[in-house]
Amino acid sequence: MTITRIFAHQVDLPLHETTYKWSGGKSVTVFDSTIVGVETDTGLIGYGEVCPLGPFYLPAYAAGVRAGLLELGPLLIGENPLELGKLNHRMDAALKGHPYVKSGIDIACWDILGKATGLPVCTLLGGRYGEKVRLYRAISQEDPEIMAAKVAGYRAEGYTRFQLKVGGDPDVDIARIRAVRSILKGGERLVADANTGWTQHEAVRVVRAVRDLDVYIEQPCLTYEECLAVRRQTDHPFILDENVDGLDLLLRAKADLAMDVVNLKISKLGGLTKTKQARDLCVSMGIAMTLEDSWGGDITTAAIAHLAHSTPEAYRFTSTDFNSYVTVSTAEGAPQRVDGYMEAPNRPGLGFTPRMEVLGPRVVDIH
Repeated sequence: MTITRIFAHQVDLPLHETTYKWSGGKSVTVFDSTIVGVETDTGLIGYGEVCPLGPFYLPAYAAGVRAGLLELGPLLIGENPLELGKLNHRMDAALKGHPYVKSGIDIACWDILGKATGLPVCTLLGGRYGEKVRLYRAISQEDPEIMAAKVAGYRAEGYTRFQLKVGGDPDVDIARIRAVRSILKGGERLVADANTGWTQHEAVRVVRAVRDLDVYIEQPCLTYEECLAVRRQTDHPFILDENVDGLDLLLRAKADLAMDVVNLKISKLGGLTKTKQARDLCVSMGIAMTLEDSWGGDITTAAIAHLAHSTPEAYRFTSTDFNSYVTVSTAEGAPQRVDGYMEAPNRPGLGFTPRMEVLGPRVVDIH
């Protein structure tokens, strides 16, 4: 089997809540998503999705996905999509860095592998653990009372994990954390995610001010060293996200005891192949994980579901269902939230059928 064509569609994904806000005054109203297709000489077609959280979150931007495909795609024609290790080696040799560009291709090739073998991707990634995957809800940055009200609303939909977007004024963030924590019930978990937004002294102030609360602290500062300094001054459970972009940082953070949980984003690491490597390493080191991506719709949610469902439950802190945040559905059969959980499809591959009328014309077509 060989790759005969690589193509892409561009789809806008507006939000149900209109605007998503996080640290530093950053916000997005419509997400620019790229749906990547890989076609083979057998007629099988696999699909992946890459949707950066704007151009100011990670070193990734939506138009860069399409530009990168034009650079990388021609060099992959004739390659075997089932040889995922070899394909990733080829991509890394042909294009240094830019893991988010490679992610959509890699995900699409896992979809092909599943279709070729008649197996769901979660089986190929290691097996299906448990009946369903617990989800978290990200709470956009607002006034404390508004954020608490949103948490109450999402709890009614079955969520028990809440990721509070902080990283602004420390005094307001302290109020946000306290307002939300005060309404939570037993068994529910709260994560205060600063998305690198605090300076070190601000982060230390916040963790000391909420030392009496049951709350996880996620990625308080921009650099790894700053986060480690904060970690050493708090006994709160600690999560790293933006800094961990490869196995080297993962191993360093383990050696430094820098985290209790790590956030693994598929496109940040370069696709399911490399995220599986990081996931399996975390399991062997006893580190729990949030398994997700930067953003996306139905196809990203399907990839997350398969990755999460193939992860032992003891190390599966939480995941997310991005397709419930947006107003546009790009695929039939994608996982859907039910009472705060989702399941990976049992059908071969990633288990969905793209809605071609939604995807529209191809904006990249390499053959």
